[in-house]
Amino acid sequence: MNSVERVKAICKERKIAISKLEKDCGFANGYIGQLRKGTFPADRLSTIAAYLSLSPEYLLTGEQRENPPTEQTLDEGTQRLIEAILELPPEKQKALADLIGVDY
Repeated sequence: MNSVERVKAICKERKIAISKLEKDCGFANGYIGQLRKGTFPADRLSTIAAYLSLSPEYLLTGEQRENPPTEQTLDEGTQRLIEAILELPPEKQKALADLIGVDY
């Protein structure tokens, strides 16, 4: 099972419409259904993992569920902040993590 199939299965299990996930994560309607290779870009995978309270590794491999499954809704501002951070070079991400006192 690839990561797109896994996300679809998790959404079905949790009764989350794919369109709701796409909207809440700031993706275009139909984005997930259009992925032909069965994988997400890293930034989108991280966004979906956070939304589903799962690790990106779990979405990629099906192993290592870190958080109990709960539905989360990210507001638009939080989503934009996450996307902006993920676009930073790794050294700037580390500096930001150090600044706010979280492990990177």
